[in-house]
Amino acid sequence: MSRTVEPIGSAALTAEQAPRGSGAAPARRGPVRQALDAVGVQNVSLLIALVLLVAAIGSRNSNFFLTANLKTIGTAVAVSGVLAVIQTVVIICGGLDISVGSAAGVASVVSAMVFTQTNAGLGVLTALAVGAALGLFNGCVIVYGRANPTIATLATLAGFQGLAQLISDGRAQGYTGGDPFFIFLSRGSVAGLPTLVVVFLLVALAVHLVLRYTDLGRNIYAIGGNDTAARLAGININRYLVGVYVAAGLVAALAGVLITARTGSGQPVSGSAGLELESITAAALGGCALRGGRGSIAGTVLAVIILGVLTNGMTLLGINPFWQNVAKGALLIVQQLRNGERRVGLPA
Repeated sequence: MSRTVEPIGSAALTAEQAPRGSGAAPARRGPVRQALDAVGVQNVSLLIALVLLVAAIGSRNSNFFLTANLKTIGTAVAVSGVLAVIQTVVIICGGLDISVGSAAGVASVVSAMVFTQTNAGLGVLTALAVGAALGLFNGCVIVYGRANPTIATLATLAGFQGLAQLISDGRAQGYTGGDPFFIFLSRGSVAGLPTLVVVFLLVALAVHLVLRYTDLGRNIYAIGGNDTAARLAGININRYLVGVYVAAGLVAALAGVLITARTGSGQPVSGSAGLELESITAAALGGCALRGGRGSIAGTVLAVIILGVLTNGMTLLGINPFWQNVAKGALLIVQQLRNGERRVGLPA
């Protein structure tokens, strides 16, 4: 996985995690600069795109701004948003996890099956443990089996999907629609926000704080930016990579529990199909460099919202749903061209 990129001092210290405590007194910043720092200068274009998209849809259909519709958008993107957040971490570290959707399917089935035999708490804990085990398997195959992350997780995408179908006999399992905990997850609210949205925001905030303010986050950026330099700096790359994939499995399991809550049963495939592609699309649209070392949770969250608003808006405007995927693909191409990450056939 060796890359020839800038030295660790420049690759690792991105705008997402500028050095702190350098001794020099920071210059006074105006309100505009503070706002840009909070959003991220690299995410301003995404914010502008979101505002223009909302204005365009709202001008054509005023129902877009109804509170019920806004809550619908939030709950619709919560599961894919949770996966997009952890996918961002995996990509920043120089990896990729195509199996998160299938892992969510396994966790969804496990949570429902254990719930029907015991209780909701044990069902959730068991699902999280299974998700961590699946992530550990991915990490070990990639690190110690020296497998390409894309190929390895493409293989486990099919493997985990088959596992979910085997343990569930290919059918939805259990019924959680009458349990207070699962009802709270699917239809409850906290401070006026749907519980699903709150879970998404809490996961995003927690990961953002880890990446921005801890040595763990700085080392993840360093590994993705230049793994050779990171190794020479004393970072245990193997341990970090395995840990990142375990975290991806845990968050995928959380997404599986959310799927169980939304659908009222454990879904081996139908509830999680396509989530891996949605998570990668959101992370890339949010500014992640697929070679690693660059990306931000703020950008990913904005991208998730943009994709949710786009899907909801096209539905409200009566546009053929088949065009939704075309529009998402076009957005992603435009973003990648803007980033200029790699343009095959053009001089450097």
